[in-house]
Amino acid sequence: MRGALGTEWRKSSRSMNQGACVEVAFGGEGVSVRDSKEPFGPVLTVSRGQWAMFVRNTRTAPGQGE
Repeated sequence: MRGALGTEWRKSSRSMNQGACVEVAFGGEGVSVRDSKEPFGPVLTVSRGQWAMFVRNTRTAPGQGE
């Protein structure tokens, strides 16, 4: 899905067509995250390093990735 200024938002292919998802966009300022149910709602932007740490920690958390 494209947003304002041509931002391309992506969500997991595992989410199917459910609306309870987060979407991410990779841009010059870092990585932005938003709620797919509220495309015009608030956006959280973090650095690429912070995003990489979040993904790494999520993948290695107990009970995840099974």
